[in-house]
Amino acid sequence: MKQKNSSLFSYDNTQELPICGIDEAGRGPIAGSLVYAAVILNKEIKELDDSKRLTAKKREILYQKIIENSNYFIYEADATKIDTFGLSYCIKEALNAITEHFGKNVTYIFDGNSSFGVKNIQTLIKADQKIKEVSAASIIAKVYRDRQMIEYAKKYPQYGFENHKGYGTKAHLEAIAKYGQCDIHRKSFKINLPSNKISLF
Repeated sequence: MKQKNSSLFSYDNTQELPICGIDEAGRGPIAGSLVYAAVILNKEIKELDDSKRLTAKKREILYQKIIENSNYFIYEADATKIDTFGLSYCIKEALNAITEHFGKNVTYIFDGNSSFGVKNIQTLIKADQKIKEVSAASIIAKVYRDRQMIEYAKKYPQYGFENHKGYGTKAHLEAIAKYGQCDIHRKSFKINLPSNKISLF
């Protein structure tokens, strides 16, 4: 049979194992790391939701509550690793690292539609809006990565990382056109720069 949670979503958990929610931040940006988070909650936390539907202030508050009331794991692949091995490799490595960390006696639920060939992972589109453990993972990944990009902004102030977090916004592309790419840019990602572009390297 299937176990139901408060979101009225049914998932396979016949042995009533702890649920480990998995989500990521940073798959689409052209700079910065890919971050995966996995969370098993030890205590109910109210107001959890998809990190994208929360304000930055609310995410910070919930982040601290999650850290204090869960077992969590964070995986990070920097731009160099992404350029060297590709996103799919890094995603699969992240999922394998998570399952190795928490072991077999866990029900893994991953936000998305592919487990990238990693066994024992159930997938669900928009799981970060339906499963509280996945919501928690989305918050951990988002806050962790955002904080990192804000720190990078201090080292590379010309790019405005504190604003766009490495995504390919107009302002970010214009900065690349003017200054070229820095160490945290993903050189393997194709980008369309303004016509006044300069060398990327």
